[in-house]
Amino acid sequence: MKIGVVTVTYNSSSVLEDFFTSIENLAYPDFNLYVIDNASSDDTISKIEDWSFESKLLLKNTNNLGVAAGNNQGIKLALKDNCDFVLLLNNDTVFENQLLSKLLDTYRTYGSSIVVPKMNYFSPSNMIWYAGGFYNRKKAFLNYHRGQGETDDNQYNVDDKIEYAPTCCALVHKSVFEDVGLMDEKYFVYFDDTDFFYRVLIHGKHEVRYRHDIHFLHKIGSLTQSRNKDKPQKYGTFFIKQNSKNHVYFLKKQKTFIAYINLIYLWFYLTTRFFISPRFEKKWSVFYLIQSSYFQGFKM
Repeated sequence: MKIGVVTVTYNSSSVLEDFFTSIENLAYPDFNLYVIDNASSDDTISKIEDWSFESKLLLKNTNNLGVAAGNNQGIKLALKDNCDFVLLLNNDTVFENQLLSKLLDTYRTYGSSIVVPKMNYFSPSNMIWYAGGFYNRKKAFLNYHRGQGETDDNQYNVDDKIEYAPTCCALVHKSVFEDVGLMDEKYFVYFDDTDFFYRVLIHGKHEVRYRHDIHFLHKIGSLTQSRNKDKPQKYGTFFIKQNSKNHVYFLKKQKTFIAYINLIYLWFYLTTRFFISPRFEKKWSVFYLIQSSYFQGFKM
């Protein structure tokens, strides 16, 4: 079975060396790598072009189209090349050489259309970032990562069915895209995976399964603008804007009574968090950004 590995780069130079090494060491032979670059301004493109790995295709966008659109470009290329599966994969990751083999083995065992690995922080590597994911119906359908922040003591070593996964590593059978569509490109970044897996959940045909015994490390936040550059412990304005408006858009799309109730709850949640969470700078400009971004979501 042929796999199309899709990764989206944007000023990714600092993480590429480890990523290249992981790709080169993959034991499964039948895969192509599709690199979609979103107009990087550093030496990302030159590093990719100089890389001697043969089974790669580099698509260079002239503008930053966002993660969802970049993933879609790669997915379309993979499907055009008759790939049976697409692996959506972040390049700020390090993983074992059996990654593809184990994900495929899980598909063969359970028939699950989507398979995702356990993911730990790059540092400390014994701390869980993701060990399966679900939707919290009581909190505006926020997704949550099981085990996040816990020391990995093999407490989630069961390959069970799940609802949600981040697209930093997800093996997706081509039939999923045929049935539920591609990523919604209105999400520039954040909530694109939440939306995609929610559509999979609602569709009801495709099972998502977690695989526990894969060594996979994620350099969380190394490439995104989720933190304030001057105050790393604080949320950055880019994250606040994208996350707030995209959450509204995600709920608005559902067009259900509970979603509309959650939209009201979300406003109170975001407003309250500004005052009580230490991760928000206590500036009126930040408060205004939260409010304006919330209402921008209704216009998407």
